[in-house]
Amino acid sequence: MHHSDRGIQYASTAYVAVLRQHQMIPSMSRPANPYDNASCESFLKTLKREELSASTYRDLDHLRTNMAAFIDQYYNRTLLHSALGYRPPEEFEHVVGSEYTAGAATMEFFRPAEEFRSDRVTEGRKTGQ
Repeated sequence: MHHSDRGIQYASTAYVAVLRQHQMIPSMSRPANPYDNASCESFLKTLKREELSASTYRDLDHLRTNMAAFIDQYYNRTLLHSALGYRPPEEFEHVVGSEYTAGAATMEFFRPAEEFRSDRVTEGRKTGQ
């Protein structure tokens, strides 16, 4: 996943094609909807503050090992998430069960075009409606 703001350089067709060529998913908010990526922004802030700024890495393999441990052991098992009722994700999934997990503990990166108001307006202008 490649998370960015809605800058034209990140939303351009050419840039998105390069991301997809490298099997990366673009992640950004819908136009005029800055809260779409709040979960991702929160994760990146936590990662930077509590792992990257607090650690020194010998090499890329050491960084990868620490990142995997941070996400699996700390972020998913220990850190309390306000969006999950102040529970770690692993506990949330066990306590709440599959009835709510599918909708509450996942993030959507793409939505059908018909959900985007700006897309409907653009399409209407193209067809003269």
